[in-house]
Amino acid sequence: MVLETATHGRALLVTLNRPQQRNALSAELLAALHATLRAADADDAVDVVVVTGADPAFCGGVDTGELARTGVMPEYTSPLPVIGKPLIGAVNGAAVTGGLELAMMCDLLVASERARFADTHARLGFLPGWGQSARLPRAVGDRRAAEMLLTGRFVEAPEALAIGLVNAVVPHDELLDRALAMAAAISDCGQAAVRATVALMREGAGLPLAEALALERTAALRFQGEGLDTSRLPGG
Repeated sequence: MVLETATHGRALLVTLNRPQQRNALSAELLAALHATLRAADADDAVDVVVVTGADPAFCGGVDTGELARTGVMPEYTSPLPVIGKPLIGAVNGAAVTGGLELAMMCDLLVASERARFADTHARLGFLPGWGQSARLPRAVGDRRAAEMLLTGRFVEAPEALAIGLVNAVVPHDELLDRALAMAAAISDCGQAAVRATVALMREGAGLPLAEALALERTAALRFQGEGLDTSRLPGG
């Protein structure tokens, strides 16, 4: 199977499983990812999705062998579908080009000490088409993003943490435990608020500050108007 899933409490662990191809995104794997995450989004038993790769790589990007044979770029407009639940990327190894774009779609990133990050679109003579030129500058700043996008150089795990590309770097054998602990902490929160916050952050990410503040105020008033769950409050 090109994709494996396992349930851990209220988290769904999704593992890209093409290790001999460095978990490259074939048409089959992309279809499986989209179907699996859409199903998780509709499953009331799932609060959080954790995405990782079968060692040694996280994801080597689009399957260039398949691309060379077919001459057809993947039909999907993103490596993952947009879902309403938090996504945690557990980056166990190299996340390259389309694999980095996949990682950048996650709300939180935990990296193994073995993780490496690079965007090689320009080296290969391509333009990114899954959001890299927009998401990467927002994550690490314009100049660092420009260096990664224009030179294709690899960023090792410690530097990725220093520049804000990932939330944490942990020993390799602790990666999944850390990501699943983060998922459990999210599950302990009020899920209506979690999903509303995810939507708010994503929608406000590209807005000027004044518009983002207005968006938050409108969302908060609407959320309050739908009835607050006071049971989680101290003394509630």
